[in-house]
Amino acid sequence: MSLKLLYGFHAVGARLRAASDSVRELLVDTSRHDARMQQFLARAQDAGLAVIAADGARLDALAGTHRHQGVVARVEPLDKMSTLDAVLDATADTPLLLGLDGVTDPHNLGAILRTADCAGVHAVFAPKDRAVGLTPTVAKVASGAADTVQYIMVTNMARTLAALRERGLWVVGTAGEATDTLFDAKLAEPTALVLGAEGSGMRRLVREGCDQLVHIPMQGSVDSLNVSVAAGVCLFEAVRQRCCLAAASGKL
Repeated sequence: MSLKLLYGFHAVGARLRAASDSVRELLVDTSRHDARMQQFLARAQDAGLAVIAADGARLDALAGTHRHQGVVARVEPLDKMSTLDAVLDATADTPLLLGLDGVTDPHNLGAILRTADCAGVHAVFAPKDRAVGLTPTVAKVASGAADTVQYIMVTNMARTLAALRERGLWVVGTAGEATDTLFDAKLAEPTALVLGAEGSGMRRLVREGCDQLVHIPMQGSVDSLNVSVAAGVCLFEAVRQRCCLAAASGKL
């Protein structure tokens, strides 16, 4: 089994909490003596992990960046579901999925996964040919959410949306020129939200595969949002609607 690399306090710390037995090597810069490092080392000791001392240059080379905060780990990949059908079959709650068409920046994906975890998204999906994978940079920015959120890469986005509609999900895409606003969408029902890349947006066939197109109302002079921010706005509108429905039905 090939090992993957994690770095940074958030990403490695989240793996220690979730599955410390999957950590095969833990390297730290022992020249750091601050409180944060001491807390991290105590957590590693509690998990029964041996720490390998390494200098900054070695950690830079392993991580491919100097933004590792003095913590790098080699870990086994966690078992995850490989298809959206498997995710939906295992979901007892009202499904909430997030599709990303053309998001290739690892910082954006990491931020989106972190938000998706907070919003209770059941899976994030993206096309294999126009998306970034789960790189160490994604894992660091995601602050542990790369391990907790199902991230599924699909062969064809348009066919995937058609399959989700057949399973009863309402597919809502975001487009600046859409007539409906985000607040017009009924997101408390089984939903797949779809966002496109900044600038180009969703591809034509993906756009045509949506049941409804919506835009986020903009009040200022700037006419667009970073895709990770837009994802947060859309997902927490879905959370708001679902909480309101639960409260009205006495389930909250």
